[in-house]
Amino acid sequence: MRTAQLRRWLVGLGLFATAAVGVTACGDKYGDAGTHDPARTAERARQVSDAWEGSAAARVWREGYFPLGDPVRLPDGAFHSDADKQAYQRQNFELRGSLPGAPPKKGEVRWRGGGSLAVPVVSARAAYEQIGGGSGPGPGPRLTVTGARLGEMTIHTSRGSATVPAWHFTIKGYDTPLKRVAVVASKLPKPPVKPVPDLTEDLWELAGLDTVSRDGRTVVLRAHHGSCDDGPGVDVLESADNVVFSAWIRNPSDGPCTKELRAKKVTVKLDRPVGDRMLLDAFTGRPVPYEDSPWSRSSSWS
Repeated sequence: MRTAQLRRWLVGLGLFATAAVGVTACGDKYGDAGTHDPARTAERARQVSDAWEGSAAARVWREGYFPLGDPVRLPDGAFHSDADKQAYQRQNFELRGSLPGAPPKKGEVRWRGGGSLAVPVVSARAAYEQIGGGSGPGPGPRLTVTGARLGEMTIHTSRGSATVPAWHFTIKGYDTPLKRVAVVASKLPKPPVKPVPDLTEDLWELAGLDTVSRDGRTVVLRAHHGSCDDGPGVDVLESADNVVFSAWIRNPSDGPCTKELRAKKVTVKLDRPVGDRMLLDAFTGRPVPYEDSPWSRSSSWS
């Protein structure tokens, strides 16, 4: 099976599948993706880096609001029980109370390093649906929401730490609220470089950004790999303007292999702090989105 067909097939099933869904020879499964060529990877990374440096897209990125952190803050002490944790992970919420009506049309994003931006505010109902309350409570453990108010929270963004409007949901049994960002991310600029053609490179698309250390020198990414290999590898190319990550797969086996696509955290050490540099994916040619869970990614990244 060729790389493009495999990628489309697996993404259709879900990026984080863990159950075996068939068996194939790993040589057929990975195709050219199993042969890592550092020189070719570096060439692609340089192409992406040069395309973004000084581009109109980079200016849009640096002027907009692009969250790179978890849009949800859990209540203090969460969770009181395994049942509550399970309810959150399954997005099983029940509303017993009323939610506020229409919010102000605009809210202010304020960056710690200076500057602000007015962005649209979503309703409490829309935010409630984003944390999993849209389909109504299902079977099993659930978290009960009794009300909400509009407040604030901090989140890491492409321009550093920012204070943003957030809905504070009161959760039964907890003294502090569950917070969910209440503002809409800016529209992603059109990348100045096209993604890699599916059948020509050993690169794989990153699953997302996990964390950036407080000193900015360590980045944790989520990278894809299969079920018969030594996991993902990530090469890095740093410039004054951006950091490009190139994800690939280590030592795929030639034996029988289940058709799975997994995600694993990979820690990358940088030569200097991220600062205001862009974090780019060599495969897509786009900024790396934050992704900690299926519902954490902003709609602007889709």
